[in-house]
Amino acid sequence: MMGMLPITIRTRTISQPDLEFIQVTVNAHWDKGRTQISKILCQKWNWFQPNGRPKDMACREILLTLHRNGLLDIPLGKHDGRNLKRNRSVPIVLTDQTAIQGKPSDLPTVQLKLVRNTPLEPLYNSLVQQHHYLGYRQIVGNHLKYIAFIEDSPVACLGWGSAAWSVKSRDSLIGWDKATKENNLHFVANNTRFLILPWVKVKFLASKLLALNAKRIFNDWMRVYNHPIYLLETFVEQDRFKGTCYKAANWVRVGQTKGTAKRGHDHLFHGKIKDVYLYPLGKDFRKKLTG
Repeated sequence: MMGMLPITIRTRTISQPDLEFIQVTVNAHWDKGRTQISKILCQKWNWFQPNGRPKDMACREILLTLHRNGLLDIPLGKHDGRNLKRNRSVPIVLTDQTAIQGKPSDLPTVQLKLVRNTPLEPLYNSLVQQHHYLGYRQIVGNHLKYIAFIEDSPVACLGWGSAAWSVKSRDSLIGWDKATKENNLHFVANNTRFLILPWVKVKFLASKLLALNAKRIFNDWMRVYNHPIYLLETFVEQDRFKGTCYKAANWVRVGQTKGTAKRGHDHLFHGKIKDVYLYPLGKDFRKKLTG
């Protein structure tokens, strides 16, 4: 197995001396569990996010990958399968499903609320789990959740997370090389979920919400994570959607994905080609993302 080294995991290259250092650290803190060991390693490596938080999720992935390849001994996980169980059993929050339809001019003004870490977050999770074709999945890393309301009735959900790592058309448009992308990827946010609730039929609502969200997400992200974002991205399945609302909200289609997904160190073909759409949050976004 030592022939596998060096190995690069989550942009960090692990050599034989690194592996020995990790194993010594794991052994010294064995009883504290994987989470604390990851945080301790982040401290020793001086490995932090721009907001000052340790990159412990990335570090845990390094530990697990090394362990699965037979290179590292680590303690048993205390909560193995917890995230999977949590995603399967999202509590259902009952909400009024009375039809809402008509022209925007005939309806009360739509309000967009940031609901992460608020009493409304379970409602977001429940609506996405019930009505989005991908269901609800716990987002790892930086993320924001919004619910749009007309008066007291929810009409839509929008979720944002960390940017995808490998997007050739996006990287080409920005002018990124690998090293610059590693340093600046956290300045891009991904629209991971967009749901108009099925009983809501309001013309132009989707593009209006995208525009409203784009206007406020810079300040919201800065307030929550203490760093800006300069570009929004999303991926639209060609066989399922046409991307009409993104186009109407001035998002730009820049290419398409290859229809593959990363599994470990391999890329497996699944055949779901997605259009790549981008929305710059300023005319100088390239300068800021390459600087």
